[in-house]
Amino acid sequence: MAYVTFPPPYHSPNRVAEQLRDHGYAVLQPQDVAAWLGCELEALLALNPDWETLPPDEFLKDGGRYRFRRHASFTVTEGAVVQVPHRAHWQPVKYNALHGGMERWFAPMLESTCAQAVWVQLIAKLAQLSQQLFAPDAHAPCYVEAHQFRIDTASGIGRPTPEGAHRDGVDLVAVFLVGRQGIKGGETRVFEATGPSGLRFTLTEPWSLMLLDDARMIHESTPIQPLSDSERGARDTLVVTCRAQGFQGDADKKGRLI
Repeated sequence: MAYVTFPPPYHSPNRVAEQLRDHGYAVLQPQDVAAWLGCELEALLALNPDWETLPPDEFLKDGGRYRFRRHASFTVTEGAVVQVPHRAHWQPVKYNALHGGMERWFAPMLESTCAQAVWVQLIAKLAQLSQQLFAPDAHAPCYVEAHQFRIDTASGIGRPTPEGAHRDGVDLVAVFLVGRQGIKGGETRVFEATGPSGLRFTLTEPWSLMLLDDARMIHESTPIQPLSDSERGARDTLVVTCRAQGFQGDADKKGRLI
């Protein structure tokens, strides 16, 4: 049976900041992502093999075995990207009702990945955009977290956002679709946090990108299922978040720093 998908509302790479200011989100097709980052699309595609070896996420409270991930953290000060010592990912319950309030020590990203020139470009560009739009002092550090995700259908269904529609408690959220194969579902849904408007679409092209003003927009991705009983499918993403106030939880994991 065919299933309905909605095409992404792609925007110009020359108007990313304006689109975010005016509407709270921006979506770029792969060629424009590469142009915006100042790299070749082939350099981004060369990162894809990393997703084949992601270890399981050991912190899923729903007991699922469908999510695999790695995590890394960085500071970016006036364009200089520095990877910080591996740290736990932490969110207050306010932003993650399912997994908030707990330290989650995910497997670290590979050193070989973080050393790639295209990776440094990607992190620096997102931090620059975030500071431009959201930071009171553009010269202050930007605190960046990166998550490599694979959601698979080995158990029949995979949930990209088991916590449901949510905000992340940061300034800027970037969701790159790295790839998808053998699946249906995985629709992206974005809603105004304080208004009636929303949209839905399905990212299908490798290294397409959705950017969100996290304070203004709520987002989720719908579950995925295999296209056939004999096929194991997967959806790979890279999620990068930027925050001017420091990493969530560093000052007080009881939730005062949110």
